[in-house]
Amino acid sequence: MLPNFGLRGSKSRDEALARVNQDKTFSRIQAWEETEKSKVLNKYAKAVVKITAWENTRNATAETVLKKDEEKLERRRAVYLEKMKNMIAEVHRQAEEMRAAAKAMKAQELLRIEDVAAKFRSEGYMPNRCLCFGA
Repeated sequence: MLPNFGLRGSKSRDEALARVNQDKTFSRIQAWEETEKSKVLNKYAKAVVKITAWENTRNATAETVLKKDEEKLERRRAVYLEKMKNMIAEVHRQAEEMRAAAKAMKAQELLRIEDVAAKFRSEGYMPNRCLCFGA
């Protein structure tokens, strides 16, 4: 048999070429994978930015509405408090008028009683309905 030096070298060369082709393929696959992952990560980052912007807008809108409502309630509360203070002042004024009227009526009745008592003293007789002494 003749030594087959060329075949052995050819076989190892083919294996080396196959390995190189396989390495090329793997590196292309790896590059594609990294590219796709990068695209997904960028897409995710953009989505997060959009969501955050949307959230911030909604929160700002809600806070604006809340502040307006709080101001409106505060104004209504102030009006109501003023109304209640006025009502309390009116009740106090009316009570003072009623006290003054009662005091005037008391003074008038005491004066009338003193006049009647003076009349009884001057005439010298007792009133018919005197509960002072048991009859």
